[in-house]
Amino acid sequence: MIFGGINYLAIAIAALAGFGFGAVYYIALSKPWMNAMGWSAEEQTAKTKAGMGANKTPFVIAIGANLIMAWILAGLIGHLGVDQMTIKNGLISGALCWFGFVATTLSVNYAFGGRATSLTIIDGGHWLGVLLLMGAVIGAFGS
Repeated sequence: MIFGGINYLAIAIAALAGFGFGAVYYIALSKPWMNAMGWSAEEQTAKTKAGMGANKTPFVIAIGANLIMAWILAGLIGHLGVDQMTIKNGLISGALCWFGFVATTLSVNYAFGGRATSLTIIDGGHWLGVLLLMGAVIGAFGS
């Protein structure tokens, strides 16, 4: 499904892969993330028991954001030129986007928000993994 040089199947798969990565990542780091958020043990227990998935809005936003991110990343990789849609270029592009835009934005916002450095590292690691995975998927599909 390539339209105008963009492979929409690759974008959809990259977005779903990024969302799935986030689920696994935050399940694995749920306790450190909650601690970095500054939640007490009681709040952590209450939120876990209540099921943080009860409110679906953040998940809908996350899927939408992943779709937009994958689409823009595909466009950026595509601008490298003909036959440049490769796994290597996808990984490099994902890493550069993370370093230039995501890591810097998180760092500034979390610093001014008084957030813990550990939260910046945890959330930054998530977005690095997402962008690398998306770049690899998009690059693997080629042009």
